[in-house]
Amino acid sequence: MNVKFKRFMGIMILMLSVLAFTACQKVDNGAKKEEGGEAASTTTADAGQKAKFETLKDGEDFHIGIITGTVSQGEDEFRAAQKAIELYGSADKGGVIKHDTYPDRFEAEQETTISKIVAMADDPLMKAVIVNQSVPGTVAAFNQIREKRPDIILVNLVAQEDTVMVEKAADLVMDADNVSRGYRIIAAAKEMGAKKFAHITFPRHMSIELLALRRAIMEEACKDLGLEFISLNAPDPTTDIGIPGAQQYIAENIQPWIDKYGKDTAFFCTNDAHTEPLLRGVAAGGAIFVEQDLPSPIMGYPKAFSVDIKDMAGDWQAINAAVEKAVIAKGGDKRMGTWAYSLGYSLTLGSLDHVIDVLKGQGELLNKEQIVNSIQKYTEGAKWMAENYIDRASGETKENHFLLSQDTYVYGRGYLGMDKVKVPEKYLNLNVDLDAIKASQEQAEGQAK
Repeated sequence: MNVKFKRFMGIMILMLSVLAFTACQKVDNGAKKEEGGEAASTTTADAGQKAKFETLKDGEDFHIGIITGTVSQGEDEFRAAQKAIELYGSADKGGVIKHDTYPDRFEAEQETTISKIVAMADDPLMKAVIVNQSVPGTVAAFNQIREKRPDIILVNLVAQEDTVMVEKAADLVMDADNVSRGYRIIAAAKEMGAKKFAHITFPRHMSIELLALRRAIMEEACKDLGLEFISLNAPDPTTDIGIPGAQQYIAENIQPWIDKYGKDTAFFCTNDAHTEPLLRGVAAGGAIFVEQDLPSPIMGYPKAFSVDIKDMAGDWQAINAAVEKAVIAKGGDKRMGTWAYSLGYSLTLGSLDHVIDVLKGQGELLNKEQIVNSIQKYTEGAKWMAENYIDRASGETKENHFLLSQDTYVYGRGYLGMDKVKVPEKYLNLNVDLDAIKASQEQAEGQAK
């Protein structure tokens, strides 16, 4: 009996040991391993899982959501959404497109922005959501959509949040090529006769990686190309001062800046709302303006120079010709430029057509050539350049993140040929201290709030 008891206890101890050992093991659940061997969170958003969509059947109904700013904060994107409804019909009336706008004070009203984007996923026919510009709150909204609707394709255009987070949350990311443009805009300014380059922004924008990186490249390019770099502050329109206050500040300060720095200064601003009064002041003061932060003939120019384009909607050649005539009449001949076709408009409609092709099984979501072809349908004669974004810390090429740019068009002169300008390798690999740039902007000349 005693021997049997000892044998029984021995077996029990062995079994308990096995159970204890098993309970202490880490189970490989397929999540990506981070440094140190710990498994990353397995939530859909954290793991960066991409849309699991099925090709549409012939005749199958579907909807695509487009979220843009209002006319005052993002006219080009808003007009593109209207054009999309014209082309494909409103979802509310049996068509494809469902459009909504985020608040003008999106920085202070992020919850509203998030709720509007997430609400698109409540529609059972929704197959893709496109946000342009992708203001703060877009990543959080995309993560929420991914959790409940993993079948929806998520497109982030012109991101204003952390690049790594953006790439993980979205299926497709597109933006202006602010890396190459950082050099080419300075090269264009010099070609247009500039001896100085004034960069107008505010600290919040310098917390956005690609905008801060572009600023750093511009400053370095000024050193190499022989221009003086000037850092200026102007109020953030999303703060309590609002759009009218921010525009008034630019209107009151542009002539004193020209008087201080000279007519051969090229002025550049990072905010859409600042653009209209800046253009008006640059023309009046005889200074230089290469192109907008998000270039377009209708970004600031029509309102600045009272150009009526209501009957030209979507006819970019007619719009550009009308703007050119007005700019030259106001003194901007060969001193002011843009892109012949709007970035915001082109990316919105181009990404929409590309996503529809993908949903119908006629394209691949991350095919660069197909993306450019979809955009070029709306930009006859324009030369587009597209590159994948390269992470500066790891050197990794991001397959779902594309940077695009177009040749600069100077009024009274035509295309500058910036698509032929090779960007030196050092700018493509320039490492910058983003925190230092933001801190420096807080100390720059001018009013930041």
